[in-house]
This record gives sequence, structure tokens and C-alpha cells, in this order.
Amino acid sequence: MIWNRSHILTWIAQRMSNRRAQLAAAVVAMIAIASPQYTWTLFTIPVSKALHASLSDIQIAFTLFVVAQSWFVPLLGYAVDRFGARIVVALGGALVGLSWIGSGLATSLLQLYICYAIGGLGVGAVYGACLGLALKWFPDRRGFAAGIAVGAYGSGAALLVVPIRRVIETEGYRAAFLGWGVLLGLVLIAVARPMVPPLTSGRLRVPADRQKGPKAVEPPACTPTQMIRSGAFHLMYVISVLVMFGGLLVGAQLKPLAVAYGVDKVVVLPGLDLLSFTLMANLLTAAMARPFWGIVSDRIGRELTMIVAFSLGGAAIFGLLETVRHPVGFAAFSSLIAFGWGAAFVVFSAAIGDMFGNEYAASNCGVHYTSKGVAAIFAGWGAAKVLEVTGSWLPVLWIGVFCNGMAVLLIALFLRPMVARIVRQRAARLPIAPLGTAVHSGD
Repeated sequence: MIWNRSHILTWIAQRMSNRRAQLAAAVVAMIAIASPQYTWTLFTIPVSKALHASLSDIQIAFTLFVVAQSWFVPLLGYAVDRFGARIVVALGGALVGLSWIGSGLATSLLQLYICYAIGGLGVGAVYGACLGLALKWFPDRRGFAAGIAVGAYGSGAALLVVPIRRVIETEGYRAAFLGWGVLLGLVLIAVARPMVPPLTSGRLRVPADRQKGPKAVEPPACTPTQMIRSGAFHLMYVISVLVMFGGLLVGAQLKPLAVAYGVDKVVVLPGLDLLSFTLMANLLTAAMARPFWGIVSDRIGRELTMIVAFSLGGAAIFGLLETVRHPVGFAAFSSLIAFGWGAAFVVFSAAIGDMFGNEYAASNCGVHYTSKGVAAIFAGWGAAKVLEVTGSWLPVLWIGVFCNGMAVLLIALFLRPMVARIVRQRAARLPIAPLGTAVHSGD
């Protein structure tokens, strides 16, 4: 038999109708988009010197990146639900590659801002498409699927921290942006090709193992418009902003924080300093945390998992505050922050699917994901401004402790009882209308 392009594509499509293969494709894409966020801290000081700008001015680029990454996800999620993940991931990959290439060529702050914001748009497209794809293929194990997908996003940069930093130190940050930008763009465009949705008819069918798992009352499909009328959604949005602040703060400011307290150049192993070690430890910890919290939330519930994880995150920020001058404390507590923060990307997405259904999963998760953009304003530019005013990182870290504490209280006192009532109503097969009016009920 002679195999042509049509035969090959058909063969790939048939193999990719297995949901584990689809999750694997999403994992590869998530790994590829991790670097623009998680290795940004390596570029901050070299870029500020090259462009003769303050740290707070440079961090505006990171803020714009996260804002573009998160605030456009609702539209991108709609595109995924309407056109499929394949097109969205391919276009997003092209934007990611062009963003880093443009950032390497930028000669002014404005050019840097525009280029890095374009990268945020591309990362948001890929992230939303892959998360939506995972949730749709695993309706019976949403926490597990979301954890694996977003865990790959956390782990991807861990593989590239040392290579990217060495390129920056030996050839300059521009070479790092240009070379890795080309590579990331090509990988994302290639991995988008086999992505397909779980169809119930045609040559791609839903596999039988999708039906496995505990039986539950499936939530009615809510559109984004219906979802945003829900009190539970409003509350989860506020909680997410509070929690995201602490995680983004450490991710964006880790290198300036290490430099400020003189621990960045401490030698851990020959050829490996404390900052590189801590970055890799943070990313690997966050990567392991996400599937861990996803599996835990499938077993003990989303809200209880939030309480445990975010309490741990707040305690870890306090620990970093107390030990920031000590290399062991700096590495250990920053990694523990990443471990607790990693739960946010899993439990919120799974909870959205639990309450609002699978049909509009990409769009609905995209709407909630905009909370990350709100938090980024305070974690990037805002934190740098507080540093410039106070001359110390300690007030910034105290704000992170407070935000996590407030999030835990909101979950325990309000969100958990609200969700429990919604589940009881659904089990009794009552209309979904009370979900949309929960914010007015006073319960």
C-alpha cells in the first residue's frame, strides 16, 4: 500500500481519537508555552540595563503579558468551542514565536510592551485551548485532566531555565529571545495538527473509557452569559484574584528579590547557583502540585482542597518573609509557595466544569481566567512600585500573606456552603435558576 499525505493524516486522526493521546498533545503544547511567563524573571535586569529603564517600567511588559494572556481568553475560549483547538493552538503558537523574536529586536519600552503583550495573547490561546480540550475529553476526571494539563505548563520552563540563562549570560538576552522564539513557535504549530474534539459521530468517536468513573448528576450546560450571573462564579473570581497575587508575585519578582537579599549567586553545586536552582525547583514543584491537587480534589472536593492548598500558600509566603536572607529558606519557601499556588489553576477550572457543564468549558474557564490578569496588575507593576516607595520587599510579602488568608476565609465561610446548596438542588433535580440568583439570596 502506498501511503500519501491523506493516508498519514487519517492514520494520525484515528490514533488521536484516544483521549490519552489528546491529553499528551495538550501536555506538549503546554510545555512549549511555559517559558514566556516562568523565565521572564531572567530577562528583567538585562533588559532594564539595555533599555536604560527602571525595574517597575520593565515589569509593565510582564503585566501586559499576563493581562493579554488572561483577559482575551474568553474570546479565545469561544473560538475553541466554535472552531476547535487545532486552529487556535496553531495561531497562538505563531504569536508566541513572533513575540519573543520581536522582544529580542525591541529597542524601546513601547516596542517591548507591544511584543510581549502579543506573546501573552498567544500563550492565552494555547492555554485555553489545551485546558478546554482536556476537560472535554475527561468529564469523569476533571481534576486529574486539568492537573496534568496545567502541570505541564508549570514544568515546561524548568527544562529551559539553565539553557536560557546561559544564552543570556554568554550571548545576551536578545539572542535568547530570538533563538527560543523560533523554536517555540515551530513546536506549537506542529503539535496543533492532531488535536481534535471528542465527537459522538463520524470517524472520531468518544472512547468507551470516557464513561468510567463515579456516576454523578451532570450539570446543565451554562453559557458564559449564564455563568457570570452566578453568585458562586463571582465569589470564585474574587478568591482567584487574591490567590493569584501571591503566586505571580514570586514568579515575576524572584530574581530581583534574590538580588536584593544577596542570595542569587550562592553556589549550590558546581555550575549551578541558587537562583537557577530555585527557579527549577519552583517550576518542578508547581508541575507536580497541579496533578496532585487535581487528584485530591477529585477525592475530597474542590472547596476543601482550596482551603488546604491556599492555607499552605499563605504560610509559605510568611515563611519566605522570615527567611528571605537565608539560601535554604529562600529556596524552600519559594518552592512551597509554588506548590500551594499550583492548586489554583486546577481546582478552579475543575469547579467551573462541575457547576457549569462541559459544553462551554473552554469559554467558561476563559472568563474565569481573566482573574489572573487582574492579579498581575498588582503582582508585577504594583509590587515593584511598593518596593520603590517603601524600599523593602517585606510589605509586598505581607500583602501576599493577607490575600491568601482572606481567600481561605471566603472559601470556608461562603463558597463551600453555597456550592453544597447547589449540589443538593441538582441532586433533587431542581431547576438551575437558583444558581444564577445565589448572589442575591443572602445565604
